[in-house]
Amino acid sequence: MTERITCRRVYEETSPQDGKRVLVDRVWPRGVRKEDAHLDEWLREVAPSSELRRWYGHEPARFAEFRRRYRAELRDAGHREAARHLLDLAAHDRLTLLTATKDVDHSQAAVLAEWLTGHERAGT
Repeated sequence: MTERITCRRVYEETSPQDGKRVLVDRVWPRGVRKEDAHLDEWLREVAPSSELRRWYGHEPARFAEFRRRYRAELRDAGHREAARHLLDLAAHDRLTLLTATKDVDHSQAAVLAEWLTGHERAGT
């Protein structure tokens, strides 16, 4: 990830370095009131499909295959539009992708940040 796109848990304290804070989970995080989330947006359209999310189950042994499948989903029309929006946000400010997942390194936010960073370098 570059300095412009980072990932954090939605449960962590906000930071002045966060820039735009976007929740990228399909479902709202447990125990977080919307007014306490300090989000700029909730972009559930960019999250993995419910089917893929259920299949993965946050099992680290499945992460490589999850990553491959999620990157394939990011090419479909709905995901692509949401991802373009994130690229636009990152072009103008720092972008923090938020997730409720405990293991951020093995989350859709990490895959998405990697994917966005690759597109950012490619100039797309």
